[in-house]
Amino acid sequence: MTKALALLSGGLDSTLAIHVIKKQGIDVIALNFVTVFCLCTSKGNCKLEAVKVSETIGIPIKVINTTHSFLEIVKKPKHGYGKNMNPCIDCRINIFRAAGKYMREIGASFIITGEVLGQRPMSQRKEAMKTIDREAGLTGLVLRPLCAKHLEPTIPEKTGLVNREELLQIKGRSRKDQIQLADIFQIKDYPCSSGGCILTDPEFANRMRDSLKYGNPDINDVKLLKVGRHFRIDSNTKVIVGRKEDENLTLQNLAKDNDYLLHLKDFPGPLALIRGDIDDEKLKIAAQLTARSSKAKSLPNVTVIISKKQGLTQNVINVPQLDPDKAIALMIKNDYRRTFRYLPGK
Repeated sequence: MTKALALLSGGLDSTLAIHVIKKQGIDVIALNFVTVFCLCTSKGNCKLEAVKVSETIGIPIKVINTTHSFLEIVKKPKHGYGKNMNPCIDCRINIFRAAGKYMREIGASFIITGEVLGQRPMSQRKEAMKTIDREAGLTGLVLRPLCAKHLEPTIPEKTGLVNREELLQIKGRSRKDQIQLADIFQIKDYPCSSGGCILTDPEFANRMRDSLKYGNPDINDVKLLKVGRHFRIDSNTKVIVGRKEDENLTLQNLAKDNDYLLHLKDFPGPLALIRGDIDDEKLKIAAQLTARSSKAKSLPNVTVIISKKQGLTQNVINVPQLDPDKAIALMIKNDYRRTFRYLPGK
């Protein structure tokens, strides 16, 4: 039996593509990719959605974490970024290369995806698709069942492994055709839309851009970008203040040995983390930012406890409230035109 490898994001389009190919009697195996930038569910768990879909359809699935290789791509993508910090073309090349390797390992004849021509402005154009396939070493081996009739026939179509007449010609950003097709295949519980990448979010993109401008972020740094309010004290030092209990816990878990954690002595409220070149003046600013994000922000002075992750030694300081304009100036905002006019020594 002919075997195909399906790139299953957990989204409706890739789910439909699998149904279209399975209808032709082709054996399908799914492959899912996850990274630290994945944001397909409320918990960012792309893997969970894809696994649920594979179980519903009744096909095996392999999940590959490509965070390390993708983070290097984000730092310097060959084909540039989309509207924000999303290097979509380089991302597709990266996962297609991995998919090609796995395709050969399992003896599959070709790869299928749920891509739709014109649905996404950067990676789902004809020329972009050709570039991705070529640089991944998969020219002619990537079949896009939902929009195949808008594209040149692939090798499996030319060789008769796939009946081109049973493929589709969906195009553009409307979801009407996909919804109708979902009804035909009796897909009732639509999974999330594919493309759940937090790099497309403007606020996160600016945090990522800031992180790249002032350093060489690792995976821990990227995880920190996803929580709290972010403030840059100088080019080497940042403060992240939790906004709710689960973010406080995340900050505590992500703290490195040289980071400091801050919380108020007499009031419940946020946990803050400071990372970088830390001195007493910067700790004072971090304490003030912690106080300003709490219910104690109306008090003239606030006592803040400072400790390392292990919590073996603590330092208690009393700080005045921070000038609101200074806090705004330090925040990494959507508007990236910011200055360091309030920094220590400035």
